[in-house]
Amino acid sequence: MEWLNYHHLLYFWVVAREGSVAKACKQLHLAQPTISGQIRALEKSLKSSLFKKSGRNLVLTETGQTVYRYADEIFSLGRELQDALKNRSTGRALRFVVGVADALPKLMVHRLLEPALRLPDEVQVVCIDGEPDRLMAQLALHELDLVVCDGPANPRLGLKAFNHLLGECGVTFFGTEELARRYRKGFPESLKGAPFLMPANNSMLRRSLDQWFDALGIRPVIRGEFSDSALLKAFGQFGDGLFAAPSAVEDDVKRMYHVSVVGRDDSLRERFYAVSVEKRLKHPAVVAISEAAKTTLFR
Repeated sequence: MEWLNYHHLLYFWVVAREGSVAKACKQLHLAQPTISGQIRALEKSLKSSLFKKSGRNLVLTETGQTVYRYADEIFSLGRELQDALKNRSTGRALRFVVGVADALPKLMVHRLLEPALRLPDEVQVVCIDGEPDRLMAQLALHELDLVVCDGPANPRLGLKAFNHLLGECGVTFFGTEELARRYRKGFPESLKGAPFLMPANNSMLRRSLDQWFDALGIRPVIRGEFSDSALLKAFGQFGDGLFAAPSAVEDDVKRMYHVSVVGRDDSLRERFYAVSVEKRLKHPAVVAISEAAKTTLFR
């Protein structure tokens, strides 16, 4: 196993930060040959030049810029460790990076992740929207702490991931007050020929709706398909068609988009998963999300 010499890295970091070996000498109280020799040793171990001459100044090479970013993070964490051991506040929020399947309703994502923001310790939530398989690959590389999606991880990816069911709920159908009055009576048969706004094909809700309509022999008029659930609801808000959303956020949808309920169906099930590389959830934000989902959101 190759080990990085952190003394060499420290000397490099100070030189890069100060902009010259001479200034670094004053900071470190060391002679110039000592620092120059340590940096040459680091370059030899990394098999790459870290600095290049630009007139009378030293500038970082492309590799040097990469090494400097990592070094800056390493020594920043070192200072925080010292502060923590001395019972001093680090001033650093717990970073929680979540991959969010792009087909998920944004209101639902907010309701699922909100408990992480109510923890006693400050949490910084970073949401990365994307296609589920790509997010799973990022999770496997430990670039994400969690992936929230409407289905379990694709087993064909061959990733070591664990699916934690957060909960499930039925589906509610919405429309403007005018459309709701017109199609509420006789629901769901009343949806035959009704203008409808559909989620994109890559969502579990779309597949469930297609199967549900087929089973009932209902053919609505598809007025639009949307990969962005918020955009779909915006069209629904202006009366361009009826739309469906998880019943768990029914009140939120009504309030935010000023729409009314056409009907509900509990045989249509929306499921929500937290996918992690941990079999047993440990991250405090993930634990808070899981517990709140099971005890409050999907109770």
